[in-house]
Amino acid sequence: MQVRDWLSLLGMPLMLLSVQVIAVILVLPMQAAGLAAFEDPESVANPLIFIGMLLVFTLILLLLIRFGGRRFIALFIGFAIFMTFLYIFSALSLLVLGATDAAAVGAIIVAAAATALLYLYPEWYVIDVLGVLISAGVASIFGVSLAILPVLVLLVLLAIYDAISVYRTKHMITLAEGVLETKAPIMVVVPKRADYSFRREGLNISDGEERGAFVMGMGDLIMPTILVTSSHVFVDAPAVLWTLSAPTLGAMAGSLAGLAVLLRFVNRGNPQAGLPPLNGGAILGFLVGAVLAGSFGWCPFCI
Repeated sequence: MQVRDWLSLLGMPLMLLSVQVIAVILVLPMQAAGLAAFEDPESVANPLIFIGMLLVFTLILLLLIRFGGRRFIALFIGFAIFMTFLYIFSALSLLVLGATDAAAVGAIIVAAAATALLYLYPEWYVIDVLGVLISAGVASIFGVSLAILPVLVLLVLLAIYDAISVYRTKHMITLAEGVLETKAPIMVVVPKRADYSFRREGLNISDGEERGAFVMGMGDLIMPTILVTSSHVFVDAPAVLWTLSAPTLGAMAGSLAGLAVLLRFVNRGNPQAGLPPLNGGAILGFLVGAVLAGSFGWCPFCI
């Protein structure tokens, strides 16, 4: 790889770290707003529900791709993005303005404006800034909704599913290519050169053409960050840096190490499953941090 490619790749760990820090910051407003994906955060059935929802979502998108419904994909994803923004800005408005009509209306307006900006002016820096916010918001919601054990189960199951869907069934590759063709803003984009424009060039995904940018799916940012957020909420350990405990810092460091491994494989030019190294690194880092902090209250099998 050329030096400019390595410099571009540095943008991905910076975005992952940004997602994790913002997700932790959003914990307080999410909790204050009562936003939770599951009623019982300790239930190990929650990961199975999550996987079930993911499979249904994937099936819908694959059917739309198969039967030429790509325009509906953009609408479907656009609605999901708007609702995510609405949750995020509702929580922030509630924290700042309280439970008032002005806060509710303001959240709707800002969420609609952010969604419109993504679709009307999808330049790479717009996609990245708002994509980081979306990823942090989703990770924060699920992080405050799932205790450590369900999160660990979820990350392991997702890593296995991601590996199977990329290397065996390959339907995740079909899904990614179909979604990318619609230019739906569900990824972050790191340009390879200073004059790159996503609006003008897209990703150049045709055969024989070099992509003008590196891309990373929001799911790869969200999933390891769920463990970061959950450890911040549910693990009783003293703060080491800022408000972050050793298990949380370990999950952050581990996910970054996993990303480094992933990027090394990506540079070989073949599609790679991102969640096995990302989730695996986050889990390993968390466990090392838990050992260093002596925090095992989350573990029902530990004495």
